[in-house]
Amino acid sequence: MAAGSADKFSVLLPTYNERENLPLVVWLLARTFRESGINFEIIIIDDGSPDGTQEIAEQLVKIYGSDKILLRPRARKLGLGTAYIHGMKHATGNFIVIMDADLSHHPKFIPEFISRGANFITQVLLRPGASDLTGSFRLYRKEVLQKLMEKCVSKGYVFQMEMIVRARQLGYTIGEVPISFVDRVYGESKLGGNEIVSFLKGLLTLFATT
Repeated sequence: MAAGSADKFSVLLPTYNERENLPLVVWLLARTFRESGINFEIIIIDDGSPDGTQEIAEQLVKIYGSDKILLRPRARKLGLGTAYIHGMKHATGNFIVIMDADLSHHPKFIPEFISRGANFITQVLLRPGASDLTGSFRLYRKEVLQKLMEKCVSKGYVFQMEMIVRARQLGYTIGEVPISFVDRVYGESKLGGNEIVSFLKGLLTLFATT
């Protein structure tokens, strides 16, 4: 499915301490979309990064234009799931891409996501029964993502897993695109002890409610 002239892709990019990575990932996204002739916008949801990520994002708005880069910050870290919900409120595209800002997901794979075909309502990096339920490089139709978010109760990293569980419950088709995953280029992993505990608690809740 080549992107139609009326299609627009909104990238939701949650950030926390991504000062070094953000300019590069935005440049790669812009280049990928422009070379493919795809209409796009990038929504940066920064959770009060102390390293100056928000200031870098403000400069990117000036460079690329406020129609392409939307900075929608929050005062503090409130969870990955709520970051997506916050970003969705500002998305004007009919397709939504979610991905990490740490360069572990290369934007060059996005056109391959799009080309998988109109029959795939939800595109993610897995297949039913696959082990990687936490992958955060995905393409959704906007109306599907909205419905899934209404069903999800998780707020942290387990949110990614719950999205797939809910998608299956609602009968949505899930397609897979193989990609190369790399460790973050700059900075440290966000998964600290508190996040791991929250993830495990979220898993228990998810299994109890599905």
